[in-house]
Amino acid sequence: MEQEVLRCAVLQLICGMLAAQPGSELTPGGNLPLQKIGPNDLISLSVYQAPELTRTVRVSSEGRIRLPMVKQTLRAEGLLPSELEREVTEALRSEQILVDPVVTVNIVEYHSRPISVAGAVRRPTTFQAVGPMTLLDAITRAEGLHQDAGPEILVTRRQPGPDGSPVSLVQRIPVRGLIDAADPELNLRLYGGEEIRIPEAGKVFVVGNVKKPGSYPVHDASDTTVLKMLALAEGLAPFANKMAYIYRREDGTGTKNEIPIELRKIMDRKSPDIPLLANDILYIPDNRGRRAGLTALEKIITFGSATASGVLIWGASR
Repeated sequence: MEQEVLRCAVLQLICGMLAAQPGSELTPGGNLPLQKIGPNDLISLSVYQAPELTRTVRVSSEGRIRLPMVKQTLRAEGLLPSELEREVTEALRSEQILVDPVVTVNIVEYHSRPISVAGAVRRPTTFQAVGPMTLLDAITRAEGLHQDAGPEILVTRRQPGPDGSPVSLVQRIPVRGLIDAADPELNLRLYGGEEIRIPEAGKVFVVGNVKKPGSYPVHDASDTTVLKMLALAEGLAPFANKMAYIYRREDGTGTKNEIPIELRKIMDRKSPDIPLLANDILYIPDNRGRRAGLTALEKIITFGSATASGVLIWGASR
């Protein structure tokens, strides 16, 4: 019995060495991490001294494979290569194709574990989860988050529901906790089949009498205030009004509200800073009366200077 076991082990070793030689019909897959076989994976199957059975086989979408001369289809999904070796060995023996087959199975390509990364990343991508994979690994594959990335990462997994049909489970991972705080519990282990989406951050729109009007992303709602938005807009322009307005759309109704704020009191620290929400519009109007008064004063000064120069020139000419 011990000699029989030793003989099988030696034959498997020789078969694996032959499969790895250049010019072999098989593509060696031993360099891929060992994982369970899934639908659409490509495997290499080697049967010692049976070239008609030695081939590469694509697992069907139902998770099964078919071999020549074997009447039944064999289940491959969910099995490790060593477990599939036993299944193939038993099928060849039970159908009396070979008396004592020596079977070797290797993974050539994984196609059953796609992970997609989309949204506010530098390079959206889809790849196979080959070997240990984490959420940070997947984001690195996408070359990191874009500067407009929002505060959350959405990870969607599919799992069987109560009735056996697949349902989607969404996990929300805070970006600051994962990257800034480096919380290991947030760095999820990925097994394939996950969809990772990074929504863009909401924006606050600053218009009116500021030096740099525009839209600015809201990365942290608790840290987005009127003063911060004015700083991002590089401050007030000349002739800005002491009153400003926030235009905010109510959720569900779509109604826009106008919220007046005393900008000068906030800047003089006589009134608390006001938080802003995503999609708010901060409008700083023009102080038309002050602008008109300064314009008139400039005209008077210019006219007076010109008149005085004219009088001096006229007097000098006499």
